[in-house]
Amino acid sequence: MDSDTLGAFQSELTCSICMNCFLDPITIDCGHSFCRPCLSLCWEEGQTPRSCPECRGVSARRNFKTNTALKRLASLSRQARAAHDHSSEEQICVTHQEAKGLFCEADQTLLCGPCSERPEHAAHSHSPIHRAAEESREKLLKRMGSLWKIREEMKIIVNQEAKKSRSFKHYVALRKKMITAEYQKMLLLLREEEQLHLEALEREAKEICEQLEGSVFRMTQYRASLKEMYRELTGICCKPDGELLQVLANVLEMTDLAETQKPQPVNPELTCWPVTGILDMLNNFRVDNLLSQTMTIHHMSLSEDDDDASVMFRDEHHGVSRQPQIVESAVSWGAQAFSSGRHYWELDVTQSSSWILGICKDILITDTTISVYSEEACILFTKKVNNHYSLFTNAPPYIQYVKRPLGRIGVFLDYDNGTVSFYDVCRGSLIYSFLPSPFTFPLKPFLCLRIP
Repeated sequence: MDSDTLGAFQSELTCSICMNCFLDPITIDCGHSFCRPCLSLCWEEGQTPRSCPECRGVSARRNFKTNTALKRLASLSRQARAAHDHSSEEQICVTHQEAKGLFCEADQTLLCGPCSERPEHAAHSHSPIHRAAEESREKLLKRMGSLWKIREEMKIIVNQEAKKSRSFKHYVALRKKMITAEYQKMLLLLREEEQLHLEALEREAKEICEQLEGSVFRMTQYRASLKEMYRELTGICCKPDGELLQVLANVLEMTDLAETQKPQPVNPELTCWPVTGILDMLNNFRVDNLLSQTMTIHHMSLSEDDDDASVMFRDEHHGVSRQPQIVESAVSWGAQAFSSGRHYWELDVTQSSSWILGICKDILITDTTISVYSEEACILFTKKVNNHYSLFTNAPPYIQYVKRPLGRIGVFLDYDNGTVSFYDVCRGSLIYSFLPSPFTFPLKPFLCLRIP
């Protein structure tokens, strides 16, 4: 192939963005082709709608398959250019005056044929430069794909972390109201303790908010560094074969290090400060042995649909085969309902990490199911999120940024004032207090424990 024909051939295989031979070429909706890394970086700049860098035609899709035919032609073009470059002085072996056409994988050096047969290289694996370079490019492209995927994932996590930060701040404001309301039940002598409690919450909340904001910042910086590394790797892929192979090991080590430095999300959790004398006060309204009805079931679920939220259990005797892997749960509820007064009881959740408890209008029992409707209930429950059990309340489902109780939980119903509160008995602290809302129907206590 003469030089003019070669030049024309190579110009057709040149990316109009980077002006280099195609790397992992893709063809978009308008028919123009670009390097995948180049187009990824170009469209990442927030261009909406995404348009072709050449004709400005709008592309509805974002994910495109590699143009394999164009990729093979680009490889042939690089091979032709490499063959032409082999005639340059730096590609000629000074000792044997032959072109350095082989790559020694062990020593990461370029060799001519006679040099490869020397004793110090004879036992090593050698391959033609073009083949070694193309294999290295494939390795880098896979690594770049992995980095870009992580970067895309980090975008979602950053948004989640920012949302978590906003949710946490709202929760702190709500918790201040709950704590203030709790201390209003106490004597004037406890006002000083109330102030100390709020100040401690403020300091701790500030520290956790800083951790969350720092987490968002670190993740944002990490995404930016991944993009810069991606851009740098794109440039390295376009280097001549010899330069590419000599820096490959360091580059791969750098990308390995970047992947291991991925920042982890923060799990905000406030200290449960004890409220002096609260359990002594609540025990004046204590009711024991109130869960008189019990049933064992195989399935339990808690719907979080605000329009039709319910706790649903399935009876073990109807339509469910007794398989060893099926998880059983025990549901207990009170036969008597409360329609006035103040009542306090404690429930033991020591033996279960997954449970649901609270008060409800009624327990609906049929031949196959037990139902508790969330819109007519005040519920505290645990749910596993990212391998971590968290506390939630219903109406609507709301996460509680406090430590999960591991022993007994106290439930206080003040029917006349329309309030329900949950307490960590071991710590003597408040878990959550529903804001006052008048009750218009009798309420029954209930408890569901998943059996280990």
